Amino acid sequence: MEVIRVNCLGGCGTVTYFTFQTEAKDPDGGEMERRQGHHHHHHLLLLLLLTAGSLKVDGSQDRAVDGGVDVDTIRHSLVLVQHLETLLLQGNGSDVTLRVETPGTDEVRTIQTHSLLLSLQSSVFQEMLLRRNDSTLHLKESADCAAVFHGFIRYLYCGHVPLSLDQAVPLHRLASKYQVLSLQQGVTQYMILNLARDSPSGHVVGWYEYAVQAGDRTLRDSCLQHLAWNMTEVLLSGEWSTMSSQLLMSLLPRSDLVVQSEMELFVGLEAWIIQNDPDGLMVENALRAVRYAMMPPQELFRLQTQSPVLTRYQESVRDLLYLSYQFHSTSPLLMAKYFDVNCSLFVPRNYLSRMWGSPWTISSPSRDDRSTSFQTQLGPSSYHSNKRVSWNALFSPRWQPISMKPTYMEVGAMQPSGQEGGRPRIIVTPATSSTDSAGVTFQKTVLVMSRQQRKLVVKHVYDFHQSSEENVDFLTEADLNQHSSEYLLNGSLYLHVVVKPMYHTLITDKN
Repeated sequence: MEVIRVNCLGGCGTVTYFTFQTEAKDPDGGEMERRQGHHHHHHLLLLLLLTAGSLKVDGSQDRAVDGGVDVDTIRHSLVLVQHLETLLLQGNGSDVTLRVETPGTDEVRTIQTHSLLLSLQSSVFQEMLLRRNDSTLHLKESADCAAVFHGFIRYLYCGHVPLSLDQAVPLHRLASKYQVLSLQQGVTQYMILNLARDSPSGHVVGWYEYAVQAGDRTLRDSCLQHLAWNMTEVLLSGEWSTMSSQLLMSLLPRSDLVVQSEMELFVGLEAWIIQNDPDGLMVENALRAVRYAMMPPQELFRLQTQSPVLTRYQESVRDLLYLSYQFHSTSPLLMAKYFDVNCSLFVPRNYLSRMWGSPWTISSPSRDDRSTSFQTQLGPSSYHSNKRVSWNALFSPRWQPISMKPTYMEVGAMQPSGQEGGRPRIIVTPATSSTDSAGVTFQKTVLVMSRQQRKLVVKHVYDFHQSSEENVDFLTEADLNQHSSEYLLNGSLYLHVVVKPMYHTLITDKN
C-alpha cells in the first residue's frame, strides 16, 4: 500500500492533510483500474491546488495577517508545475485523447490529456467533454494551428508556452476558439510589443489582417498606428505590396503618417497599384487621398507627364490638381477667401524633410535644459518658397507648472508637490515675429523615438501649438534616467520636431 500525503496550509494557519491510498496491481491485473483511478485523482488534486492560486513559483515564505493572526505560507508551486508538465508528457492518468486532424492532409496528432484540467481552463472543452460519446475528442485544425496545438495544450497545464513571430497568429486563433482568455490576452500583448521586430517577410500587415478578422480591436489599432508612424520604413519593406485595399485606404487619409514627403507616398502608392492591379474605383479613391498641394509645382508637372497611373486616371483627380496649382500661385490669405482650405488637401502630414522641421538628439536628457534652433519654409505654397521661419526649441526634463510648484505654508515649512521633480516639457517658438503668416497657425508635432529590437521606431506623436504642456501625457511613461530605457540610445533621447502650417478659411462679406 502506498500513502500519498499533500499538505495544504489553510487560510487560518491550520494544515489540512489529504491522504490517498493506491493498491498494488495484482498479477491478474484485477486492481489495475482501481489503481489508475486513484493515481488519476492524485494528479487532479495537484491540478486543483495549482489552479486555486494558493501556490507561488519562487519557493519563498510569505507572511500575512489574516483575522488578526500572523500566517506564514510556504510556496512551492514550481514543483507542481514540473509535475504537471511530466503528467502531460507521459500521459499518466489520462482519461481523454485529443485527435487533431488537418483537413486535406493525412496528418494526425494525438495528445493524452485530462478532462478536469481541460474543463477548468476552457469552457469550450468543457462543453465538448460533456457531449462526448467516447474517450476521444476529434478536432479539426488548420495546418498552422495543428503545428502549435501541443504548445497550446502545454499552456493549459503549465501556464507558459514558447512563442515566435510565426506562431503568434495560430496560438491566438486557438486561444480565441477555445476561449482561453489569459492566453489570448497574452499573445495580443506579445504581438503589440513585437511590432517593430525584424522578420524576413514582415509580419505587421499580416497581424493587422488577422486582427480585423478576429475582431481584436486593440491589436488592429496598434498595428495600424505602427504602420502609420513608421510609414517610410513600411514603404521600403516587402510588406507594402502585400497590403489589402482595405488596409491601404485606412492609412492614406491619415494626417499622422510619417513620411519623408508626399511625393514619397505617391511613388509607393503607384508601385502598389501597378503590382496589385485593383479595380478602377479603388485606384480613383486612393489617388484622391494624395495631398497634391503638399508637392511643389515642378513635381506635380512631372507627375502629370511621366506617371503612368496618373496619366491613366488624371480625369479622376483633375480638380485636385487644379486646386493645388492655384494654391501654389497665390498667398494662403487670398486663397482662403475663395476656397475651403480646411480640407485634407491642404493639411500637412508628418513630413521628415528638412523643409518641415528638424531631428533633435538630446544627450543626457535627464540632467539639464537643452535647446536647439532650426528653420522651416513659411509654408508649402510656392508663393512662400523663398521665405523661412526660424524656430527656437527648449527641452526641460523637470519642468513644473505653477499649479505644481511647492507652496509654503509658513516659514521653513514646504508642502510637497504632487509630482516632485516635475516632468519633461518642450517649447517651440518663432525666433522673430512675421506678418507674412496671416491666416496661418503653426502646429508643432514632436515625434518621439524608442529603441525596439535594436532599432529606432516612432513610439509617440505629440501635437501642440507652442508647448507640450498642452499634452498632459507628454513623455509621462518615459524613463529618462536609466541608460537601459527603451527611450534612450547610447544615453540620448531621439526626437524629430515638425512644424505644420494650418490654414483657416476666412469669412467674407457677400455684399
